[in-house]
Amino acid sequence: MTKKRIRGEGILELKAYLDEKRAIVERELKACFPEPEGPASDVINAMEYSLFAGGKRLRPILCMAGAETVKGDGAHVLPVACALELIHTYSLIHDDLPLMDDDDLRRGKPTNHKVFGEAVALLAGDGLLTEAFSLITGPELRKRVSPHVILKVIDLISRAAGYRGMVGGQVVDIQSEGKAADLCLVEFIHTHKTGALITASVASGAMLAGGDETQIEAITSYGQNIGLAFQISDDILDIEGDSKTLGKTAGADEKKGKITFPAIVGLDKSKELETELVEAALESLKGFEHEADPLRRIARYIIERKK
Repeated sequence: MTKKRIRGEGILELKAYLDEKRAIVERELKACFPEPEGPASDVINAMEYSLFAGGKRLRPILCMAGAETVKGDGAHVLPVACALELIHTYSLIHDDLPLMDDDDLRRGKPTNHKVFGEAVALLAGDGLLTEAFSLITGPELRKRVSPHVILKVIDLISRAAGYRGMVGGQVVDIQSEGKAADLCLVEFIHTHKTGALITASVASGAMLAGGDETQIEAITSYGQNIGLAFQISDDILDIEGDSKTLGKTAGADEKKGKITFPAIVGLDKSKELETELVEAALESLKGFEHEADPLRRIARYIIERKK
């Protein structure tokens, strides 16, 4: 009885935390974009369509939580937090294009190219990616953080988003469709395509808030573990979830012949690995005080989430 009560309280506390941070991120994102007007209004509309289509805002929230874990102010890292959401959204627009995953549904709405056409959707993704780095280098962050640290964060995020991370993972993911694969290959795809940007999100927050080398190393380890756990969770939800709850087409991975953890090691073993990764993430945070509680709860949420 006691365990159920504590667990329930933890879920309610996490929901309140996520709702609060999500609202802050939404306000900041809306402040970043002008009213669509002039010759470029079509691409701005397309950018905003996907950016404000919903979403968990997990990456910006992780950035803010990373800052708070080292006793910094999450609000002070908002430019980078929002930049991470722009990068994530750009990747979703491109992933959905016919020449890649060819999806019709994202977050319960028609995908960007279904509404604006393939060319504008492609350029909307490009616009979000480039605007992300404009946010990071803007005057607001320079008032609080040294240029040296900002450059380190740019390097971290660039590597996570580029061929060393998300882009590289996406290429291997596409090239592996319909082919036999082993565990090492699917782990490469997941840690690069999804895990790299999640890790950069939480680590960049700690870096911007002045975390020391030991703290950043521990938080990076946390990010690597939850990043892989998050994608394994997506693999499982693609099998066990339904399209209405997920906001995207369930069962798409199997139809496209994508290599996933359940396809290689089975559903039960995938759930075991997911749990082990979450436990390893929690272990990484053992040196932190109560400020790390949001990160601890987010790690557990990965297993409990339904979308």
